[in-house]
Amino acid sequence: MTRSRTAQLSARALAETAKTPDFSVQAFLDSAKVVRTVVEYKRGEAVFTQGDVCDDVMYIQSGSVKLSVLSKAGKEAVVAMLGPGQFFGEGCLAGQVLRMGTATTSAPTVILRITKEQMSELLHKQHDMSDRFIAHLLTRNIRIEEDLIDQLFNSSEKRLARTLLLLARYGTQAEPTRVVPKISQETLAEMVGTTRSRVNFFLNKFRKMGFIGYDGKNPITIKNSLLSVVLHD
Repeated sequence: MTRSRTAQLSARALAETAKTPDFSVQAFLDSAKVVRTVVEYKRGEAVFTQGDVCDDVMYIQSGSVKLSVLSKAGKEAVVAMLGPGQFFGEGCLAGQVLRMGTATTSAPTVILRITKEQMSELLHKQHDMSDRFIAHLLTRNIRIEEDLIDQLFNSSEKRLARTLLLLARYGTQAEPTRVVPKISQETLAEMVGTTRSRVNFFLNKFRKMGFIGYDGKNPITIKNSLLSVVLHD
């Protein structure tokens, strides 16, 4: 696969991923009278930890969640950053007994928790909900494949640009400038697969080129022109 072709795929994936609508599941859950628990978390709280019993599915009503995995050597890798309208923890539906990673809130977050028994029953009885959940799983699978392609073929500079565009939900808004939810350089480095110093270098480079607004304190603002970094061969 050529680098130019990879860049085109990455750019298209950014747009298609962003266009995928968030779930509108609240009406389904209310109408089905599903027994569920709503939990409010502060920023930095653990929703579950790697190795915990896997017995329910989570749905983000507001806020954001970081999914990460810790190796035996103590190295952490960020798997995903999730926002409102997204499910996670669905591995229990496929027989997963223990959590494979850790879920931590990266902002004040409200999460709806549904037991695997209730979720399984809901998916069997509510066909519309089942269709939407399958679409969710397929979208996540596509995203994982695109992340793998990004890691294999693209430089850390391109990977950072793509990560920022995804965090800013590129393609979901008509505005030329969007804001990335507050995130540390350390977390960005874990997501991109590079060092914090390299992330800092590229952020300042993007700022000088006018692709982002960045001062090290406030949330990063993203401009459409940042896409040119992903497309550049």
